[in-house]
Amino acid sequence: MGGDFAPREIVRGAVEAAKSLPGLDKITLVGDEAAIRREYAVCGTIPGILDILRTTEVVGMEESPANAIRRKKDNSISRAVDLVKRGDADAMISAGNTGAVVVAATLKLRTLRGIDRPAIATVMPTPEKPFVLIDAGANTDCSARMMLQFAVMGHVYAKKILGCSNPLVGLMSVGTEDSKGNEVTKEAFRLISESKLNFYGNIEGHDLYKGHVDVAVCDGFVGNVILKTSESVVHAVGHWIKQEFSRSPVRVLGALMLTRALQDMKKRVDPDLSGGAPLLGVNGVCIISHGASSARAIYHAIRVAQDSVNSRINELITQTISSAL
Repeated sequence: MGGDFAPREIVRGAVEAAKSLPGLDKITLVGDEAAIRREYAVCGTIPGILDILRTTEVVGMEESPANAIRRKKDNSISRAVDLVKRGDADAMISAGNTGAVVVAATLKLRTLRGIDRPAIATVMPTPEKPFVLIDAGANTDCSARMMLQFAVMGHVYAKKILGCSNPLVGLMSVGTEDSKGNEVTKEAFRLISESKLNFYGNIEGHDLYKGHVDVAVCDGFVGNVILKTSESVVHAVGHWIKQEFSRSPVRVLGALMLTRALQDMKKRVDPDLSGGAPLLGVNGVCIISHGASSARAIYHAIRVAQDSVNSRINELITQTISSAL
């Protein structure tokens, strides 16, 4: 029931995944049963692996996450997490209130052994290869120890999901020199450099899209600013391109000749293809999708969840956290 276009896009994405993704046993749509069935009515044939779990409450996008989870016991986010906790589902996905997902997953699933707080891992594009940005918004205040744990979780995700053989880990700071940063990042630098991870060192904002690292580590405040700013720049550049190409008939003709190239460029930065960001560090698979998720984004979120389950991400994080430090 979460997101700007729920439940329409959620239901349609789930129906498409049920029809197209092999290996799925069941997809349970959690929320207002009447609203879900109304969307079913326009989807045509409904695959038999789709199920509905009726709930009576929804966490709004503007609500306080902790208060909403505490007061609204029958909200769709909590009930979806409960399915994972009981073993009735291998993963949960939400395009709703991110804070509520983090709170519900942390309280109900608990964190993995060796992990203090979970972190959001977002896959970001570069001209050559994608990289993992972690934490992208779960924790605004972090200790150096937590950032070391983020580095380990990002390492595992880059290795298993992005296919990096020995992921290169960078630490976001205000300069590349070892001595740069605040007290937390300086201590995080020391901890990560003393670990067994493949540590690149400090990186700055302009290094992110050069493809220097496979994992960029930061606290959730910085990570969320990076994520939202990057999304804004993509939209702005797209608007500028349309504006400039429409200034004259000659430019319109040039745009038509470049259609394929422009389409390929758009695919590179299309957030729908990533589907969502995993909340790493909890004892279960949780995927947090963008609030503006389309059916296509939900389809890919289900694919990402399936990949995370099949790759045994949590088991590998637990193993790596004990051996890498």
